Amino acid sequence: MITDARALQPDFVPQELHHREGEIDALTTTLRPVADGFAGEDAFIFGPSGTGKTTIAHYVVDLLQQENLDTTTAYVNAMSNSTRADALYALARDAEVAYDIRKEGSHASRFLDRIGDIDGQFIAIVDEVHVLEDYSTLQALWEEPNVTLLLVCLDEEALFAEFDQQLQSRFGGARKVHLDRYTVAEMTAILQGRVNAGLRPGVIREEALEHIADLAAGDARAGIALLRSAVEQAVADGREEITQALVADVEVDARADMRAHRVRELDTDKRLLYEIVREAGELDAGTLHARYEDRAQDPVARSTRRKYLGRLSEYELVYSDGVGRGKHYRHG
Repeated sequence: MITDARALQPDFVPQELHHREGEIDALTTTLRPVADGFAGEDAFIFGPSGTGKTTIAHYVVDLLQQENLDTTTAYVNAMSNSTRADALYALARDAEVAYDIRKEGSHASRFLDRIGDIDGQFIAIVDEVHVLEDYSTLQALWEEPNVTLLLVCLDEEALFAEFDQQLQSRFGGARKVHLDRYTVAEMTAILQGRVNAGLRPGVIREEALEHIADLAAGDARAGIALLRSAVEQAVADGREEITQALVADVEVDARADMRAHRVRELDTDKRLLYEIVREAGELDAGTLHARYEDRAQDPVARSTRRKYLGRLSEYELVYSDGVGRGKHYRHG
């Protein structure tokens, strides 16, 4: 049934991306100077979860790297690396310039220096940028003359509201690309591309693929997770094809797998906050903060915790009700 399992992974980048041609052209034009050995313009990709933001970012920089061997790229997900040192280390490591530096005990400036010393142009993809603990990380990268930033985020208005005046000035003129959720027809076509790349012909019925697209509700991440779960179940059962009934059977497990993947992406403090809410089921904000302070080895500030909890809510890992002292958090 499976010819290439990579096509069923969420981070798989297809050879062609459909239904985002205009956005890809806009980003390619903005970053084009990098392929010619010059600094490009910084750019943002905004949109809800599952609209292909990360995939498009990788797709565009891959195109540019094909045109210029001196272009270096690196990726960091702020959900996993939100502190200044963690984010800069992740970028330097992905760029393969931090192999001889220990992360523990090293100052963030060492990683930034390595990035600045890279020959040629460097494109830094910062995913979930709104989760960064300290936005001065962006300022530091912006000041490096060889660095071009490609920043991925959910919401433009919310992000710029958190920027100080200097950052708003720095990035106010950057290229901004906004993505909408996919239609059912677009989602079906995207999933068909995955099927063509990873499965034998004829193993999934058309109505089953359309059902997956409908259940995904415009979220490509959800659609791919549903497809992958259906394939895995079909293989486990020894089936020759994937039907709509099979898709319905795996939906609950597929969504649970998506949540588990999100949790695995969390760094130490975000995961601890999530685990405290999960264990309690529901609790008030004061109790949550007290339990966090008891269990955290190096507690972050309360304001930072509130920011992290807001991000966990955005990704529906926890839910919140009320405001101020009356705020409650509950597990989804």
